[in-house]
Amino acid sequence: MKTTHTVKIIPEPVSITETSGNFTLTENTIINVNPVLRNIGEYLILLLLPATGFVLKIKDITQQAQNNNSISLKLIEDEAKLDSEGYILEINPEEVIISGLTPTGVFYGIQTLRQILPPEIESNNYIENLNWEIPCLKIIDYPRFSWRGYMLDEARHFHGKEVVKRLFNLMALLKLNIFHWHLTDDQGWRIEIKKYPRLIEVGSKREETQVGGLFSKKTDGIPHSGYYSQEDIQEIVDYAKERFITIIPEIDIPGHTRALLASYPDLSCKGYPFKVSSHWGIHKDVLCVGKESVFEFIQDLLNEIMDLFPSDIIHIGGDEVRKIRWKECPDCQKRLKEEGFENEKDLQIYFTNRISSYLASHGYRSIGWNDVLDDNLKENIICQYWLRGKKKVYDHIRKGRDTVMSNFKYTYLDHSYSFTPLKLAYKFEPIPKKLGKEYHHQILGIEALIWSEFIPNLKRLEWQTFPRLIAFAETGWTPKNNKIFNLFLSRLTSFLKRMDIIGVNYARPNEVKPHLLKRLFGVFTLLKEGKGGE
Repeated sequence: MKTTHTVKIIPEPVSITETSGNFTLTENTIINVNPVLRNIGEYLILLLLPATGFVLKIKDITQQAQNNNSISLKLIEDEAKLDSEGYILEINPEEVIISGLTPTGVFYGIQTLRQILPPEIESNNYIENLNWEIPCLKIIDYPRFSWRGYMLDEARHFHGKEVVKRLFNLMALLKLNIFHWHLTDDQGWRIEIKKYPRLIEVGSKREETQVGGLFSKKTDGIPHSGYYSQEDIQEIVDYAKERFITIIPEIDIPGHTRALLASYPDLSCKGYPFKVSSHWGIHKDVLCVGKESVFEFIQDLLNEIMDLFPSDIIHIGGDEVRKIRWKECPDCQKRLKEEGFENEKDLQIYFTNRISSYLASHGYRSIGWNDVLDDNLKENIICQYWLRGKKKVYDHIRKGRDTVMSNFKYTYLDHSYSFTPLKLAYKFEPIPKKLGKEYHHQILGIEALIWSEFIPNLKRLEWQTFPRLIAFAETGWTPKNNKIFNLFLSRLTSFLKRMDIIGVNYARPNEVKPHLLKRLFGVFTLLKEGKGGE
């Protein structure tokens, strides 16, 4: 059994050694930095300022004078135990030292220091008469997985850049590093593409929204709209970069494209007018794979996407593509015969490979839902596993190909707590038992998803997300052997005090642990509109 510690940190670090004594943060504390870490030092100063009222001075380590009370941020050249995101945090009565191989590691060391300080450090208001004292210790820490992600669907409900920035701040505290941004779907197109203005003029607006559950025919009669300008995107990308978060945009194609087709109907097989969908589910009308104009359009919009996002990975969706229109379409059937394909399923592989090859020619990798998997799929495509088809996923991995795990049963944050209670979320293990150790490195990591059909506002979004995302953050970072649910709960109690001060509307202990009867009927909650968090 792992021993408990006085300090409560999430994710649980690899190693904590507690020593005697305390360090006290005061108005005279100096921030010493390697010159390349100056921006991170300034971030730390701004983090500490509101609650403490201390306007701390920053100095380059190369120029520092001797002082008895300092926080030093250092880059080190070699440390066998660390990777590019790892850090060492050493606290003695005179000095706090955070060191890493890269600025990323130092930034994560600051997040740990933040959690060792009293929870009041999270306040935006000055706290009087508080002793900012922390215990002496040494922490050696680094992540288990390189991909520790959170996906936000804004196609169904648009939340706006202030909500996204708020989520980035919470992700940083949890050492999450991937923000998967689902920006397009049947119910909305949320990103400006200058060459195709109708995507926002038409595609970003719908007349009303389905309410009452998955199979309900009721709508609210309220128009819904919203999109991000390219200037907004640049602002958000810069904000994410400062928090060492990589944004991976998703342009879901060739299915889930009603908002796109409402804007440019000629890209469909039928070519008739469409409306942006007000209902959920899987739609028949998808992009036409037989028309060259479709590929020209996709390449044009991807050119703008690549210019906007510095990530070298772009998500191209590929899930739930119905083939009905392709079977009826002369252009698709002509393509099928010319390429010598057996059936319409081959058309999706053709589409995926062609788009992936285009991205690869510009130095980008594609990621798609596991629906796209096939023996003929391009080998550089990353699989994101969500549901069904485990055998194909295992085959993909055993071919030496990368995968991100987002299993439907565990990682869907929009699911009710009756279906996915906190304990089940924490229990999730990304590496399948059947997978040999020689393939474990092909599992890049974990991603928790929130689909927003029934997530109309921030309160609901936070209630569905937290505290389960906190559990997934620990799974992504902490060594498997260090994960013990009861000890996590003890640390979570302390962590939630910070969430209270930040003002996060998380689900309460009685909500995340439903009684047995609710658990037995939890699957039925997937069909109806959820409640809670209001």
